[in-house]
Amino acid sequence: MAGDYVSGNQSLQPFYNYPVSIEGIKAAILNRKKFDTDRPLLVSVLEEQYKAIQLTDKQKTNLQNLKNVNTFTICTAHQPNIFTGPLFFIYKILHVIKIAAELDKQLPEHKFVPVYYMGSEDADLDELGFISINGIKYEWKTNQTGAVGRMKIDKAFMKLMEAVERQLQVYPLGNEIIATIKKCYKENSTIEQATFQFVNELFASYGLITLLPDNASLKRKFIPIVEKELEEGFSHTAVEATMQNFPAEYKVQASGREINLFHLKDDKRERIENIEGGYKVQSTKYKATEFLNELKKHPEYISPNVILRPVFQELILPNIVFVGGGGELAYWLELKKVFEAVNIPYPMLILRNSFVNVCKDRLRQAEELKFNIQDLFKKEMDLINELVQRDSKVQLSLKKEKQQVAELYQQLKNISGAVDVTLQQHTEALRTQALKKIEALEKKMLRAEKKKFEAEQRHLHKLKTQLFPGDSLQERVDNILVYYAKYGKGFIQKVYDNSLTFEQKFAILKEERGCD
Repeated sequence: MAGDYVSGNQSLQPFYNYPVSIEGIKAAILNRKKFDTDRPLLVSVLEEQYKAIQLTDKQKTNLQNLKNVNTFTICTAHQPNIFTGPLFFIYKILHVIKIAAELDKQLPEHKFVPVYYMGSEDADLDELGFISINGIKYEWKTNQTGAVGRMKIDKAFMKLMEAVERQLQVYPLGNEIIATIKKCYKENSTIEQATFQFVNELFASYGLITLLPDNASLKRKFIPIVEKELEEGFSHTAVEATMQNFPAEYKVQASGREINLFHLKDDKRERIENIEGGYKVQSTKYKATEFLNELKKHPEYISPNVILRPVFQELILPNIVFVGGGGELAYWLELKKVFEAVNIPYPMLILRNSFVNVCKDRLRQAEELKFNIQDLFKKEMDLINELVQRDSKVQLSLKKEKQQVAELYQQLKNISGAVDVTLQQHTEALRTQALKKIEALEKKMLRAEKKKFEAEQRHLHKLKTQLFPGDSLQERVDNILVYYAKYGKGFIQKVYDNSLTFEQKFAILKEERGCD
């Protein structure tokens, strides 16, 4: 679906508002200006969240600018994966920073602030509680439950961090990044706060503002929408209406529930369900008025799910652009009617940047194997077959011979048919059998010839393993720590320098140093 969105497929156009262009930005600004964002509340909350942080000049300017009605945010969102999780976490953030900087140049009458909205209420520790370094998976084994952002760094986490440190300290700048994570990930700190500090260490110089939406003051602003959801179940109705008209060829990404809210208290994040005369959270039942009164007293108990989280985000931020991955954009395209139901502006959607990093040694190996980087996106077995067929000194293709056999059997079919027409079917069956046996012989010849190319196959496997670890995209597996340990903040700057804005393309980063 993401590819069709980027290409402007007409069937998807009813489900978003703006084309990805400077003209689309201008239209989004005009629409956003009609909505009264509570900027004093937003800035007050951000100042409180940053009170223990030494702000850079860019961050100070951005916070001040957010008070102005001509300032707008460029936002991405992600859960607080430990140590930021997969590389695309970093790519998303650098993308919003790059867009904001570009718009500052193109539309100087406005100001644009890059924002990382932390989805710290996600309770899926299995997804957020591990990282991969050099093919080794490091997993946080804790008994804590509930929102991951509220979990505390325990002894199990500290033990995990020690194992990660041993991997990193062999690299030129390993000790530098180890010192940074030790500074941020301290025992008894929450994952939310540790992630907040770590992201700030990486991106403060770019002026990035991180927003922690798990905040009672911000959620109090959300209460009218919560009441509407509890009383009407409006978001489920809106999504259902959308999906009735959604192109059938696309899979539903997030169908939601009758009530798209969770109850978030202590170490539990639990569904809110309708019952006769009220609501139920697990085995606890509430009368309707009793439950609403509790949420008004304790708005921090409110936690929107995947359907209403974007609405909360756009309510509290003066946002005009949301940058997300393919899966994120797919479910955002289901939400336009949800936004319309509560009169909140729906932002421009931009597919995040994607990168693959190729070190100098692998580039050389690719050249020696006579493949370019684009070729390496093919399946490994297809590349091996292509290499052997290209470089072998013997004939491996029996295409010409198969054509000759097909012509021979056509002649036999004509001859046998003249004798008895029923023999044509038998001759056709013989032709099919003969061609299958030749194809089997062709595969055996290729398999035998491959044994002469074992060194090339090893090099190709190394290439594929680095670029596509576990048969997945590098950006979905690798973590920033090892890249920082090798290249320092220069890696982040290089990604920023090569980040695109509106182009929505896949990019290849060529590293100048060796792989180790």
